[in-house]
Amino acid sequence: MAATDPVHETVNAVYLSDSRRVLATLIRLLGDFDLAEEALHDAFRAALEQWPRDGVPANPRAWLVSAGRFKAIDSLRRRARFDALEDVGDEADLAVVDAAAWADEEAVEDDRLRLIFTCCHPALSADAQVALTLREVCGLTTEEIAQAFLTPAPTLAQRIVRAKAKIRDARIPYEVPPRTELPDRLDNVLRVIYLVFNEGYAASSGALVTRHDLSAEAIRLGRLLVELLSAFDTPGASQPGRGTEPEALGLLALMLLHDSRRDARTSVSGELILLDEQDRSLWNRKQIAEGTALVERSLASRRFGPYTIQAAIAAVHAESPTADATDWAEIVGLYDVLLRADASPVIELNRAVAVAMRDGPAAGLALVDAILERGALLDYRLAHAARAELCRRLGQTGDARTSYERALALTRQEPERRFLERRLAELAG
Repeated sequence: MAATDPVHETVNAVYLSDSRRVLATLIRLLGDFDLAEEALHDAFRAALEQWPRDGVPANPRAWLVSAGRFKAIDSLRRRARFDALEDVGDEADLAVVDAAAWADEEAVEDDRLRLIFTCCHPALSADAQVALTLREVCGLTTEEIAQAFLTPAPTLAQRIVRAKAKIRDARIPYEVPPRTELPDRLDNVLRVIYLVFNEGYAASSGALVTRHDLSAEAIRLGRLLVELLSAFDTPGASQPGRGTEPEALGLLALMLLHDSRRDARTSVSGELILLDEQDRSLWNRKQIAEGTALVERSLASRRFGPYTIQAAIAAVHAESPTADATDWAEIVGLYDVLLRADASPVIELNRAVAVAMRDGPAAGLALVDAILERGALLDYRLAHAARAELCRRLGQTGDARTSYERALALTRQEPERRFLERRLAELAG
C-alpha cells in the first residue's frame, strides 16, 4: 500500500459525502452550471495532488470550494489570453467575488435548496426538470439516468444541455423563491421528486417491478428538502413555523410508507404479489413508524394537501395487520377528501377499487365502467387491470378476459405482463 492511499480514500469519501454541496455553492459563486462542474472536478484533482503532501485541511469542503473557484477564475483568464479579469466581458460576471460565503455552513445548505428549486424551475420541461435534478442534485451520471428512464444516453445528454442553456439564456435566478411564491414553486419540486419515486416504486417498463436506486434517491431528496426547508424557517418571520411545508412532510411520508412494502411486493423469483397477498411481516416497520409520524405532523398543521392525504391512505394500509382487517370505509372517506383537493380520473379509479373492497365488486365495477365510458383512462393499463380483476371476482369471464388482454397490450413491465398472462391462463383453464 502506498503511503498516500489513506488520503486518497479520504478524498473519495469527501467526494461521496460533499461533492453535491460543493457543486451547489460553486454554481452560486460562478453563475454557470458547466463552469461549476469543471471547477468541481479541478478541485478534487487538486486535492489528490496536494492533500497527500500538505495534509487534509480542517474544512475540506471550504478548501474544495475555494480551490474550485480560483481554478475557474484561472481558466477564464487563460481563455481571455491572460487579460485582466475585468476585461473578459460577459464571462467576468461568472466569477463572483464572495470570499466568505463558502465558509458559512448555513449558506452552503441554502445553496443546495437553491439548486433544487433551479433544477425544478417551471420554465423547464417536465422531462428536463427530472433529468437535471438527478444529474446536478443527486449526482447520477447521464448514463445512469438514461438507463433508468430507458432513454438513449445522447438524447438524455442533450436534454440536460438544453436545460442548462435555458437557465442561462432566460437568466433564471439561482435562488430560493420568496416566501410569497414558495408554495406554488414547491409544488413543482415535490412533483419532480414524486415522479422519480414513482419510476422507482413501479417501473414503467423493464424486467423489474421496482428500481430501488431511484426510489431511494427520491426518498433522499425528500429528506433533504424537509431538512433544508426547516433550516429555511427563520426566527422572527411573519409566519413562523412555515419553513417545513406540510406537503414536503406528506410526500416524504408517502414515499416511506409505500417503500416500506418493497420486499413483499415480489417473490424471490421476481413475480408480482398483490397487496392483499403480501407477507406483511416483510414490511419495514421502522419506515412505517417514521412515515406515520410524519403524516400526523402534517395533518396537525391543518395546511396539508394531496400528498399528505395519500400518505394517510397508505398509513391505514400499513397499520392493518391483515388485508381483511383493513378499514376500507376510512380509506374511501380519505379518497373522497382527496378528490375534493385534487380531482383526477386516477384518483377516481383508486377510490373505485376501495369501494369494491368495502361494498363488493359490483359497486366498484360500476364506478370503473363509468370512468372508462367518459373516455378517461382508456390507455391506462391499471384501469383495465382493475376492471378485469373485478369482472373475475364476479364470474364475468368474457369481460375479464377482454380487460386482461387490453391491460396486457398496454403493459411494458415484464413482471406485470407475466401476472396478466397467468390471470388469462387461469380463465382459460
